[in-house]
Amino acid sequence: MRRNVLLVLVAAAVWVPTLQFWFRPSDPRALAPALAARQRALALRDDSPESAGMRRLNPEWDLMSRTFSALAFANLALREPERKAEHLAVVDALITRTLLDEQGRDDVFLLPYVHDGAFLDPAGRSLFVDGELALMLAARQRVAPREAWAPVLRERVDRVVGQLERAPLLLAESYPDEGWTFCNTVSLAALALSDAVDGRDHSALRRRWVASAREHLVDADTGLLVSSFTWRGRTRDGPEGSTLWLAAHMLQLVDADFAREQYQRARAELVGELWGFAWAGEWPRSVAARVDIDSGPTIPLVNANAGSSGLALVGAAAFGDEALLEGLVTSLRFAAFPTHDATGLRFAAGNVLADAVLLYSLVQGPLWTLAASPRRPEVHP
Repeated sequence: MRRNVLLVLVAAAVWVPTLQFWFRPSDPRALAPALAARQRALALRDDSPESAGMRRLNPEWDLMSRTFSALAFANLALREPERKAEHLAVVDALITRTLLDEQGRDDVFLLPYVHDGAFLDPAGRSLFVDGELALMLAARQRVAPREAWAPVLRERVDRVVGQLERAPLLLAESYPDEGWTFCNTVSLAALALSDAVDGRDHSALRRRWVASAREHLVDADTGLLVSSFTWRGRTRDGPEGSTLWLAAHMLQLVDADFAREQYQRARAELVGELWGFAWAGEWPRSVAARVDIDSGPTIPLVNANAGSSGLALVGAAAFGDEALLEGLVTSLRFAAFPTHDATGLRFAAGNVLADAVLLYSLVQGPLWTLAASPRRPEVHP
């Protein structure tokens, strides 16, 4: 018996490290075309059962999936100029549907607890909704300005600016007396992109926000940004990976040094790597793991969390961390069950949002580069 057990252990020790070679992609970005094909098909449908199901489960995910998909196709329009019109048609469809869904229903993309209290900001609006829409619009306009979207973007940006400026510490609410670093940094990136479109200048506001965040939102133990806070800046939830990876990427348009600092700290605190596989935890190792609807469960012992690992793809790609990007995609192909159907590629262990995040991770780059370049004057009908 002992001999058989020993043989099994030896075989496992030889076999398990070789698993990576079955799942490691020759080029992680080669997955993008098939992912894009399916995301395009979903975006151009008004009655997608996937989106409807996701909205029933978590309406925030429905809006976020549209944002990541819009950002992905904005990048594809820059990567593939010969298909620009086709890619921008997807972005326009996503924006149009989102604006229509929002009409008369300010809570359509919010969880029910939005009704448990009143916003402290007199405008009574969610920065989550306004920031995501502002980012979609700003990305579209930065790629190729369209006259019809210009006033819509300006109005949405003005809403975002008002919410930030009225907050005592520039930390705006997404829910009553509850702000999220995720939403605040998305909104700041939208301001940076919008300024590059219409020539306005919100750089002073962005600098003031970073100064406030450094003072009020940085966790003393880890140096990482906390994930949520009250309107007056008291921490509600500490650092979370699913917030940090995205926030660091958005902050690249706001304060590149602060962004890289946060990415490097998050990588040191949250990333696990072994035998060619990589994953990310939701919470720093010193913090007890817990489960919520956004982060999902954490696999014990290895501290692997699906929500954080998915958004770590965004961070790895944004900061040129090719080793981590490859390790994360290897883990994804091993554990998330890639499935091809008539429309393209999806991962059966995830959902539409997870696929949109992955697609954006694999095609991002051109839009953020363009954001730093001089504004182009052309406008399209």
